Amino acid sequence: MSNTPHELNEEFPQFAEKISELKQKDAHFARLAEEYHAVNRQVHRAETLVEPMDDRAEMELRKSRARLKDDIYRLLSA
Repeated sequence: MSNTPHELNEEFPQFAEKISELKQKDAHFARLAEEYHAVNRQVHRAETLVEPMDDRAEMELRKSRARLKDDIYRLLSA
């Protein structure tokens, strides 16, 4: 499979070191990052038609990914 877009280190390259650190030291951040990864993978699989889904379900996943990304950014920039 091709490289999955929207990985956290690609989205926030300026925070790559902090992402790694927080995944190990902050359980809340680690949970958010894992949830983001899982949702991002679902979106990617839907987009590439590996696991097609209806447009509404895919849009809801995209919204969930955006909310998680916003939450993660708030923690990174705090």
